[in-house]
Parts: sequence; C-alpha cells; structure tokens
Amino acid sequence: MKRHLIEDLRTRLKANQENEKISNETLESLERKVKALAEDCLNKKTSIYSLKQRLDVVTREKSQYEEMYHKAKDELEKKDLKLSNLESKMIETECAMTELETTASQQLHGLAKQSGQALETVQKKLLLTNDKVEEFMTFVKALTRELQQSVQELRTKIKQAKKMGKARACKKSLSQESVQLAASILNVSTADVEEILEVEDDEETAKTKMEFEKDKQWLQYIQKLLEAQFPFAAYLMDAIQEKLNENKKLVEEYSSLMKHT
Repeated sequence: MKRHLIEDLRTRLKANQENEKISNETLESLERKVKALAEDCLNKKTSIYSLKQRLDVVTREKSQYEEMYHKAKDELEKKDLKLSNLESKMIETECAMTELETTASQQLHGLAKQSGQALETVQKKLLLTNDKVEEFMTFVKALTRELQQSVQELRTKIKQAKKMGKARACKKSLSQESVQLAASILNVSTADVEEILEVEDDEETAKTKMEFEKDKQWLQYIQKLLEAQFPFAAYLMDAIQEKLNENKKLVEEYSSLMKHT
C-alpha cells in the first residue's frame, strides 16, 4: 500500500509538475498578452489624447466659423434690407422721372415756340457783339501800327538830326579846300564827299536792327494778346502804354536835338 501510495504520489507529482509547467507557459503567454494589451492601451490612450486635442481645435474652429456665419448672415440680411429699400427708391425715382419727363416735355413743347424768337434775338445780339469785337480788333491793330510808325519816324528823324549835327561838326573841322581836295583825289563831287561823311557807323546799324526786331516782337505780342483768352485788357494796356512812353521819350529827345540844332 505504501508502494502504491508512493507511486500514486509520484504520478500526481508528475502530473502536477506538468500542470505547473503548462500553467507557467500559460501565465507567460498571458503576461505577454497583458504587456501587449498594456502597450496597445497606452498607444490608444495617446491616440485618444491626440484626437481629443484635435477635437478641441475643431470645436474652436467650429465656434469661430459659426460666429462668422452668424455675422455674415446678419450682414446679408442688412444688405438685403438695404437692397429692398434701394429697389423701392428706384421704383419711386423712375415714377418721379417719368412724371418729370412728361412735365418737361409739355414745358419744352410750350417753350419751343417762344425759344425761336428768343434765339433769333440772341443771334442778332451775338452778331452785333462779334461786329463790335471785330471793330475793336481793327482799332487796336490800327492803333498799334500807328504807334509803331510814329516811333519809327521819330527814330529816323532823331538819326537824321544826329547826322546833321555830325555833318556840321565835320564841316566845321574840315575847310572847303580840304573837301574839294578830297573830291579831286576821289574823283567825286563835294556833295558825294559830304554824303560819305554822313554814313552810319556799324554800331548805329546794329542799334537800328535791334530796334526793328524789338518793334517786331512788340507787334507779335499785341497779336498774341488779341488772340488769347479773356481777360487780356490789363496786359494790352501795359503794352500800349510802354510804346506810348517810348514815343514820348523820342519826342522829347527829338525836340531837344532840334533846339540844339
């Protein structure tokens, strides 16, 4: 019995050892599964945390978009209201315009008969005004020509007076015998010798050209003023006054020369 008991215990021990081995293997497998599940759980937890953050961001963006939507909706409603008001005003304006056009058409039809005579009167006045303007232009041009001619004549007279003075001075300095001697040498008359003595110098010729050019520019300036836009009366008065002052100075100079002569 002891032997049987010992064998039975050995058999049970062996079975228990085998069961323990199987249990250990099962336990190791379960530990590996638990570890894998723990890692998977940790990964899922991290993923859930990331998804939660993204959800928070999306939620905030959703709130912003909802706020923007409500603002846009409010603005659109306001604009719709303004558009409706504008359409109403446009309809009212069109009706008013139609009434005004009808009234204006009636008034124009009534005024058309009166405007014919008024237009003829205005045209006559305009023609008369144009005639007066042309007459004024003619007067100004004639006045400027007369002023220029008067100034040129005075200059010529002054030059002639100066020549006469120089000729007399030369005649005084030269005796009659000297003049006759020069005439016989040059084989010309004494009158030709006197004329040679009266020839202008280069400085006087240049001065004459400069004065002529100045008169030409003055006439061009007067013409430009007459062709310019209104008002030009002040400029025209200044230009004519300038020539009158020049004429006055030339008259005084000529009178002085004649007195000395």
